[in-house]
Amino acid sequence: MRQLMKRACLFLFFALSVVMANGAMAAEPVPPHQSFTLESKALKETRRINVYTPPGYDAAKSTRYPVLYMPDGGLQEDFPHVATTIDTAIKAGEMRPLIVVGIENTERRRDMTGPTQVEKDRKIAPRVGGSAAFRSFIRDELMPQVRRRYRVTNETAIIGESLAGLFIVETFFLQPKLFDTYIALSPSLWWNGEELVRKAAERIKARPDLRNTLYLSSADEEDIVSAVTRLADTLRTNSPAGLKWQYEPRPDLRHDNIYRSASPQVLRKWFAPEATHRTP
Repeated sequence: MRQLMKRACLFLFFALSVVMANGAMAAEPVPPHQSFTLESKALKETRRINVYTPPGYDAAKSTRYPVLYMPDGGLQEDFPHVATTIDTAIKAGEMRPLIVVGIENTERRRDMTGPTQVEKDRKIAPRVGGSAAFRSFIRDELMPQVRRRYRVTNETAIIGESLAGLFIVETFFLQPKLFDTYIALSPSLWWNGEELVRKAAERIKARPDLRNTLYLSSADEEDIVSAVTRLADTLRTNSPAGLKWQYEPRPDLRHDNIYRSASPQVLRKWFAPEATHRTP
């Protein structure tokens, strides 16, 4: 038994050494992209931005493209798999060409959450409730910079999961004109006692001119499914004719795999070549 344990320890040590020695090789592949930093007055810090441009961008000097913004957009976060999905789909003719702008995190739980009166919520991070400042950063600092640096149309979209999904739904309700398309995968709508769900009806009724696209999903997760389902019920009853929306439950998926598993299909659907979108 002692000899077996010794061999097992040696094997684990060897395996760990190989992983550490080849750490760079384990990095997730990402299509060609650019990165730049932006000094933010709204956030009082420097933010790193990663940008994917579609095939043929450099050659098509007069062509402009829609922009998909994504929180959790660092190279060690969700940018590689989203950019890879989009690059593959564009090359296969399954998506319209677009630009992806990934926003790398510094204090994720601060940026993605709004104010809360729930004590338990405040314990998830040293600082929470910074979504208004993060939204200001996107609107007043990042978007103008992207418009200066890249050939873009006025069509914008945003995608995110979990707390980023919460931020996306909050932005949809508070500043719906900021993006044309909102994609929220398993949004953490439990935040602040489900305030976004509780106030959804009155906020929708206050904006009869909504012309956005809103996509919602949920995985096999009790604390999120019930809230997203109630939000979908509210949309079903109160949404104006101009709002295009869908709620797609995904009980076959988990919270930790819904982004990678569902986003390829979702992106291909909402940005299909034949899709028509409102351009402000």
